[in-house]
Amino acid sequence: MRKKNKSVYSGWFAVPTLIIYVVIFLIPLICSLFFSLTVWDFDGFRFIGLENFRMFFSENSLRIGLRNTPVYAVCTCAAKVVLGFFTAVFLNSGIRSKNFLRATIFFPHLVSTIATGITFRALMHPSKGLFNLILQKLGLPAVDWLGNIHSALFSVIGVDIWKGLGIVTVIYIAGLQAIDKTYYEAAEIDGASAWQKLKMVTFPLIRPSMNSVIILQLVSGMRWFDLIWSMTEGGPGFATDVLSSIVYKQYVAGYYGLSTAGNVIMFALISIIIFPLQKYLLSKEEE
Repeated sequence: MRKKNKSVYSGWFAVPTLIIYVVIFLIPLICSLFFSLTVWDFDGFRFIGLENFRMFFSENSLRIGLRNTPVYAVCTCAAKVVLGFFTAVFLNSGIRSKNFLRATIFFPHLVSTIATGITFRALMHPSKGLFNLILQKLGLPAVDWLGNIHSALFSVIGVDIWKGLGIVTVIYIAGLQAIDKTYYEAAEIDGASAWQKLKMVTFPLIRPSMNSVIILQLVSGMRWFDLIWSMTEGGPGFATDVLSSIVYKQYVAGYYGLSTAGNVIMFALISIIIFPLQKYLLSKEEE
């Protein structure tokens, strides 16, 4: 009887979580999958099968987001993972004013993303922007940072890296401070150099923090919208469009079914990349 009561209690204890999961995640997911197969508005819908998905993969103005999204996510994630690690190692050393430097690096993360985008759009103005004024003072030609289809996406990526580096560094610092100092003492006794201690002690023991950074930043990069929209609105042309900006544009234009299909594609793309990657990173972490 006691075992039965314990089993019933455990089952009921999970019900609130299950209800929240079904209401907040499962039902919206099923609705999105259904309405992605329709042309719909707030008065009704018409079933059209996979036509929305066919249009997404055939129209160049829509398909370009499928290319830019992984490029944006991988570039921002890779840069933050590498730069954040070495920045954290530097700030975790015995340098003076390290607390001030930590606050300085973390500060951009506290600034509104929209405000950051508007500010850098002004700084990157082709004729009046501070960046080009500095280049001209140095005798270098001005750069059309956001107006050139070849440089616009990478200009936004650079701003994203600047803004997101702080939170990544903080995660790394927390991981570094959790490492037992006796490992470094043992390495010094064995005559290990600074690089050998970094390679043989720091890097393996900080892998859980690094794995968290990779997953979080990759997911964030694949669904990022605010910074891109505030800086370029997807332009010039469609050069900086990603899936999230395309979804927004289609929704504003009244193509709700196409917009919903874009959301489904973004969810599928994130799932296809993240779940195998997470499994791989966890397997490496356990080695």
